[in-house]
Amino acid sequence: MKRKVSTAAKGEWITYGIVIALYIICEIMMRTGTMSSHMKGLLVPICYYAIVAVGLNLCVGILGELSLGHAGFMCVGAYSSALFSFTMQDTLPTAVRFFIAFVIGIAVSALFGFLIGIPVLRLKGDYLAIVTLAFGEIIKNVFNAVYLGIDGAGMHFSLKDMMSLGMDLANGRIVINGAQGITGTPSDSNFTIAVIVLLLSIAVVQNLIRSRDGRAIMAIRDNRIAAESNGINITKYKMLAFTISAAIAGAAGVLFAHNISTLTATSQYFGYNMSIMILVYVVLGGIGNIRGSVIAASILYLLPELLRGLSDYRMLIYSVVLIAVMLINWAPGALKVRNRIINDIQTFIGRRREK
Repeated sequence: MKRKVSTAAKGEWITYGIVIALYIICEIMMRTGTMSSHMKGLLVPICYYAIVAVGLNLCVGILGELSLGHAGFMCVGAYSSALFSFTMQDTLPTAVRFFIAFVIGIAVSALFGFLIGIPVLRLKGDYLAIVTLAFGEIIKNVFNAVYLGIDGAGMHFSLKDMMSLGMDLANGRIVINGAQGITGTPSDSNFTIAVIVLLLSIAVVQNLIRSRDGRAIMAIRDNRIAAESNGINITKYKMLAFTISAAIAGAAGVLFAHNISTLTATSQYFGYNMSIMILVYVVLGGIGNIRGSVIAASILYLLPELLRGLSDYRMLIYSVVLIAVMLINWAPGALKVRNRIINDIQTFIGRRREK
């Protein structure tokens, strides 16, 4: 007797198929020399922004909580993994070093997600958005103030300036140089690794959604009171979803840190605007629609770069595309969550204007 494949399972395989097909096409284009060097440089960023969008969709679409702190979790994953890779680049083989750095980045981000989630998940709506946004800004500013060096006497740490480290600068080396960040992180990530991490992130989220825990998380999203009255541990499942979401953002941060030569905690990469942009990827791709998050992140990240030749009309075209996608592409059954999230965003923006 043949087993019928569910619609959800078919949708998952379609998502995997789209990612793998695009990967094969890009590889063929790179090997045949038909892809420009500028486009090659965009492939890994597309992947790690798609990964962090998948992670945020778990929090926003599946759990139903508005978070604006995922750029902060991405920053934590980037710095923790880069710190390990920089200090161990002359000690361990490349593959082993990158794997350990990857595990460290995910673990530290998950730990921060758990610790932040303990007080934050007691809040709801725009209050949760404000607190998670504050976390992202605090993390960014803390890393900008950190000075860390290593010499023969060990590790030296300061929050003041480089001269207050009290280390032998001639025979040591600066690891984190305040706002100048970490310079010299090995470029271990590539397009193939980024696609593998993206597929693993999708698999983790999709399997969670189909599991008993995933159904409990969605029950909390749909009706918290009804879920609690049926014996579902609200705190446990909210913490589970939030921690996994933070860990996935940390994985994107690891790819980010190992794709550039100098890692800095600037507003361009880890600030408020980046958190909003990641949320835009999720909302326009369809709240709760994992495939939509991947597609939206890829297109919306790539579009401004492809329109650079139209300098006067680039952002106008980009805005028109955003509006068109918003009107057309919504995940089935996500309208209730969408309306609540948009309500929270509008309230959050209104309160910022009042301040």
